[in-house]
Amino acid sequence: MIGEVIFVTGIDTNIGKTYATGYLAKRFAEEEGCSVITQKLIQTGNSGISEDIITHRKIMGTGLLPEDLDGTTCPIVLSYPASPHLAAQIDKSHINLKKIQKTTATLRKKYDITLIEGAGGIMTPLAENYTTLDYIKEQGFPVFIVTSPRLGSINHTLMTLEMCRYARIEVKGVVYNMFNVEDELICEATREYIKGYIEKHARSITWIEIIDGTVHAYGLS
Repeated sequence: MIGEVIFVTGIDTNIGKTYATGYLAKRFAEEEGCSVITQKLIQTGNSGISEDIITHRKIMGTGLLPEDLDGTTCPIVLSYPASPHLAAQIDKSHINLKKIQKTTATLRKKYDITLIEGAGGIMTPLAENYTTLDYIKEQGFPVFIVTSPRLGSINHTLMTLEMCRYARIEVKGVVYNMFNVEDELICEATREYIKGYIEKHARSITWIEIIDGTVHAYGLS
């Protein structure tokens, strides 16, 4: 039986996707009894094993897995900390999407759920004239969108939701990752505005909050 794949994207870079992916994987495993693994679509600014995969495993409490050691969970690692298309140019490398697809297929044969963490936001270019959005749409993956309490998150979250709607990509949940609250007033106002937008325009989407490493999920329908 083939497992489910869910893509974890964000409204921007440095928005907390890595921590959200790890905590979501831990919740699926512990509370729903699923076999879960995470994958990193493309890792930049790194060499060897993906640093984001290492963070996932620390959060999940599993230690590195055989699929991490043989590169299955992150088949493309680029050295320069930039968007994948630029990092590939600098490394004089090529982003082989078929290689990524093959490793994802391997994981979904073994695990109930595979969470794929993207790089940057949903419109991050993977190649010239080809974005993460294009890849998600072609593969037919549903998504979790990771957002945060920082200033500007309302705009970026709504734009990401609208891009998914335009591309007919299913949004399973919006993850409000309160890992770095700098302004309590902005945090609460941002939370209520985005929740209100979802309740009005897309009530089937699950609202998820990560507070101090604990995942809280709320159905709005």
